[in-house]
Amino acid sequence: MDLSQYFTSADLAGIAPEIILTIAALFVLTLEMARLSRPGIMLFVAAMGIVLAGGALAQAGGEERVLFGGMLRLNSFSIFLDFLYLAVGLATLILSQGYLEKKGNETRGEYPALILFAIIGMMLMTQANDLVMVFLGLELLSLSLYVLVGFLRHDIYSNESGLKYLLLGAFATGFFLFGAALTYGATGTTNFDGIALAIASGDILSHVFLSLGIGLLLIGFAFKVALAPFHMWSPDVYQGAPTTVTGFLCTAPKAAGFGALMKVFMTAFPEVHAEWQTLFWILAALTMTVGNISALVQSNVKRMLAFSSISHAGYLAMGVLVLDNNSVGAMLFYLAVYSAMNLGAFAIIAAAEREEKGVTFEDYRGFSSRHPWLSAAMALFLISLAGFPPTAGFAAKYGLFSIVIAKGYIWLVIIAVLNTLVSVYYYLRLVVNMYMREEEEVLRPVTGIMVVGLIVLLVAVVLLFGITPGFLLDITTTVIL
Repeated sequence: MDLSQYFTSADLAGIAPEIILTIAALFVLTLEMARLSRPGIMLFVAAMGIVLAGGALAQAGGEERVLFGGMLRLNSFSIFLDFLYLAVGLATLILSQGYLEKKGNETRGEYPALILFAIIGMMLMTQANDLVMVFLGLELLSLSLYVLVGFLRHDIYSNESGLKYLLLGAFATGFFLFGAALTYGATGTTNFDGIALAIASGDILSHVFLSLGIGLLLIGFAFKVALAPFHMWSPDVYQGAPTTVTGFLCTAPKAAGFGALMKVFMTAFPEVHAEWQTLFWILAALTMTVGNISALVQSNVKRMLAFSSISHAGYLAMGVLVLDNNSVGAMLFYLAVYSAMNLGAFAIIAAAEREEKGVTFEDYRGFSSRHPWLSAAMALFLISLAGFPPTAGFAAKYGLFSIVIAKGYIWLVIIAVLNTLVSVYYYLRLVVNMYMREEEEVLRPVTGIMVVGLIVLLVAVVLLFGITPGFLLDITTTVIL
């Protein structure tokens, strides 16, 4: 059988980062099975796999390439997001070593391997040029996350969150598959370019099938990025999952979900996007409002950040509403900044967490008296999430809101600004506990040199892109989807 009719050497070169990550993951699992390695070495091997994949990605350049007969499309959009996934994955591995040992779980080989497989799934999602490939990437990501969320086998909350995520994730996958099937039935293809051509030429079997297909696809994506009313899994899963996994879950997979959503609607459904703008308007307003109001009454910091993540998904949905080159750049800037802010916050929570301590607001009373530098870093991440200048969170919100206003959606931006004001209360509530409440039993964080270095780096990113956002904006505004 001549395999060259299915793929060429150029196709294999195009997916070199994924091949490197796969080899690294399998090597880690082999070391685990043979019991030839220690946890630190396995994490190091996984980290080296990410670094080498990043090198291969940088070598590829930003020119557009279509691979495997139109199944994958590599361009500056997918490459930017690929670097984001690799950076978040590397940061998660750095945070995980001490955290899992502290929780009574040695860093077994499957943990770094699952992180690598999740990254591969995310890369395939945003490189996809076909609904089948989006589904394959989505499932590879989801299956990895199901196990990671329930990774603490002796923790009932971790087990519960893993089971909930599995059941609801499978339910959402069904919606996505039905949507892909109906879209195929209406247009005769699952390729993005073919779908767009069929819609533009009017060669549609049934407009009802097409509308139902798009709606079901949107439900599948809405679950993955936690848009209301498909967000109910998020707080329980975020609370029960290992804190390092929670930090990973609310950053890179959310970026992958929005990246795939943007690509599907801008590449496959540009002709019908205008018909769905009212629905995106409602989803954006509902999500940011539900997320912020729910966060007000939380006593658990991880649940608060879960609802905060939902509200930020609402802000990002405004970019999907507009969905032009300017909004794509603003959303990529927002996703990069949002990942840095959340990773920093969860890094400090993971360092401070002790069994049942370090997860509620009251646990952080007097935290600044013993740990002034960690408190200052945490306060910076929180006020950046709230959107205060001169942090990167302010620059991200300002850029996104400006583009939405320019398109005439003034009332939606007013709702977003009011929601931003509401969010100030619950973010500053943790700051008040750290700085203005009497200390009781002060937490004693355990931070290694690499964790401290990572937190310092994230602080620098939040400040640098807040004061001088031009460097990152120059990259995101030239991205072509």
